[in-house]
Amino acid sequence: MLLSRSIVFRTICTRAFSSTPPAKMKVVPVLVSADNYAYLVIDEPSKKAAIVDVFNVEKVQAVADQEGVNIVAGITTHHHQDHSGGNKALASTYPTIPIYGGFQVPAKTKLVEDEDKFTIGDNLQVQCLATPCHTKDSICFYITDASNKSQAGGVFTGDTLFQGGCGRFFEGTGEEMHAALSKLATLPDETIIYNGHEYTGGNVAFAKSVEPGNPAIARLAKLVQDNKVTTGLTTIGDEKEWNVFMRLDKDAVKQATGSEEPGAVMNKLREMKNNFRG
Repeated sequence: MLLSRSIVFRTICTRAFSSTPPAKMKVVPVLVSADNYAYLVIDEPSKKAAIVDVFNVEKVQAVADQEGVNIVAGITTHHHQDHSGGNKALASTYPTIPIYGGFQVPAKTKLVEDEDKFTIGDNLQVQCLATPCHTKDSICFYITDASNKSQAGGVFTGDTLFQGGCGRFFEGTGEEMHAALSKLATLPDETIIYNGHEYTGGNVAFAKSVEPGNPAIARLAKLVQDNKVTTGLTTIGDEKEWNVFMRLDKDAVKQATGSEEPGAVMNKLREMKNNFRG
């Protein structure tokens, strides 16, 4: 039973978690507004869960009840209202749980910085990756099953990395976004991406305009055609193949921007995307 005006998708990341022993990490995306995702990240054996980017506590709480899990933490990728706006209500509803976030995040109880680590339930290890640019406090959270290193993890990227795109540079520069995406590119290629918004369709159209000869973009276009929701369906390895913001060294991308140096290429790409109406 889906929540009113929300769409819930239960993803156990079949591609990443199909091997034995059974998967201990379950990710449930919850569409909390027109294109905005919150997530339940569940440690299956303990039935404990964290909420990533809670915007509407009631919607996510209802899904937690359906899943039969206890909410034990909040995680916030950055301070923008559509990601952190539910933190005060979360703290009021669950006054004893930690709420993790960067230095600008409202109602946090645990300040986190680059390379900090914490756990969810008994098995899930969280690594914090500072990725300032969209906002100065942007942090991506890389979550793995600490008891089974063979299982791929997931990275919750907020508004830093999208399927086929990246966030606007509200509080940073092209050089900083290049550094942020380069940091994410060091994660294992099989790492599954969970981002903050459903922007993939527009990103595909822009990618085609920049790198029309790239056959990988056709795969992303097919993914959009076949799936109303794309979060959780792509990996870091995929993004290296089709995301023009992670392909600054490619001749077609440099030619499209008229630039050579990575920071300049990134700045021009962002300007082009901001003005793109294709």
